[in-house]
Amino acid sequence: MAAQDLITSARAAYARRDWPAVRNGLLAARTTTGLELQDLNALADAMWWLGNIPESQSVAEELYRGLTAGGDRPAAAMKAIVLSLQWGMRGDLVVASGWLNRARRLLQGLPERTEHGYLLYLESAMSLDLEENPGPAQAAADKLDSLARRLADPTLGCFARVLAGLAGVRAGRTEDGFSDLDEAMLPVLAGDVAPVWSGDIYCTVIHLCHQLGDLARMRAWTDALEHWTAGQSADFVYTGVARVHELQLVSAEGGWDAVEREIGLPSDNLVDSHGWMAGAGYYELGEIRRLRGNTAGALAAYRRARDVGVDPQPGEALLRHAAGDTALALNQLRAALGESRLLDRARLLLPAAELALDQSDLALAEALTAELERTAARFTSAGIQAWACQARGAVLLSAGRAEDALPFLDAAARTYRGQRARYRTARIHELLAGCRRALDQAGAADADLATALAIYRQLGAGPDIARLERGAGGATGTSDRGGLTARECEVLALISTGASNRQVAEALVISEKTVGRHLANIFGKIGVSSRTAAAGWARERGLT
Repeated sequence: MAAQDLITSARAAYARRDWPAVRNGLLAARTTTGLELQDLNALADAMWWLGNIPESQSVAEELYRGLTAGGDRPAAAMKAIVLSLQWGMRGDLVVASGWLNRARRLLQGLPERTEHGYLLYLESAMSLDLEENPGPAQAAADKLDSLARRLADPTLGCFARVLAGLAGVRAGRTEDGFSDLDEAMLPVLAGDVAPVWSGDIYCTVIHLCHQLGDLARMRAWTDALEHWTAGQSADFVYTGVARVHELQLVSAEGGWDAVEREIGLPSDNLVDSHGWMAGAGYYELGEIRRLRGNTAGALAAYRRARDVGVDPQPGEALLRHAAGDTALALNQLRAALGESRLLDRARLLLPAAELALDQSDLALAEALTAELERTAARFTSAGIQAWACQARGAVLLSAGRAEDALPFLDAAARTYRGQRARYRTARIHELLAGCRRALDQAGAADADLATALAIYRQLGAGPDIARLERGAGGATGTSDRGGLTARECEVLALISTGASNRQVAEALVISEKTVGRHLANIFGKIGVSSRTAAAGWARERGLT
């Protein structure tokens, strides 16, 4: 087929979004003739949709040179801005900054127009990632809002709400911030925002939810991202991003087998297109391997994360701790804390406090816990608040104040159960067991340890299983509990508080039918025929 026929066919394919046909036709034509600027743009777009990000950027850079040579400064600046965004996503902030500087020079001296708004948005978003002060981002949001109204540009309006939302959350106005972020999605859903920007907005907000430990919001935004990517190529960059985020949630819920089996492939595919998201996937894989006792595999995954610019903490430090070098592990976490911004510090403070307690450094653990509590108060996020409660409970327990620790640990347990966070729930049950044993509630302590052990076995958390089986001896047996299983003890404990079958089902993330079956087994084992009698039996044995 002649080159011009290939180009004509590719242009028709572009109109119907047949990306493979666009790419194949224009690449074939390119072997015998040069491509016009519009065709270079179509080729770059097609490659982007198909996940060929480095190749897409190479063509886009050729297009940029053509636009510059033709004297079209606004179009060349816009192309430079998009290239800056894409290089930033890949994890190369130096190159991203270079493209932003080119865009800035091209727009200098021109009357204010749409391209200035894109430049301001990207500059502000990048600065917000690097600085603690949300004030400049809020000022940029106000300016973008005014520019959007004047130019009647819905994308700039979207950018204004995104910046306002991100600034609001970082300023401690979490609910107001997310209201702005929710509003920002309206033009995205209406198709008024170019996909390269829409995908980045989705990813930015989901990452923010993950930082906050807000798994409920993270699920909602991940579901929205999956819906947005539905029907696209499996190689489309945001298809892979959505899958990694989904697997992060599956991991929290205890689906470790599926995560360990699946997360490597999308992470590998994202290395050249979305480096820090690839790193997040490798880190999640390293965490599961660490918790399952696969030290070599965890180190390999953490190394891959570091290679793409993601610091694998606290996992790498906790791996050192598991190997017996707690002092080195704590030093690694303190170094990471020194290099982290406020929200990134939050996820490091709890493990650092726990290691400090392991080193009998109660003063350091207290200082770390107090900082985590201040962070939780600022961001009012259920996840960070649960981390703070867990840390405070552990500190109080270590100080011999088990009764004071219980309310904090119970609060963390409620949050973790509501989030369906299985491993964190098991860790809380261990701490609760320590409290109850200190309060001479042996039966309740045994039930908590049995519950923790049951969860660890479900997850395949080998080191934790071995530790509890070594340390608990007969404490996790069932002789003092009428032969009840760990799950039956959980059901009975909740029933003893007056909870209905539905409330028990919601708390334990099981069906009401399963609750009913557990109750029937409990009644049979302990020889009662009513909920009231079962609750009395539980109270006598300290299982409430």
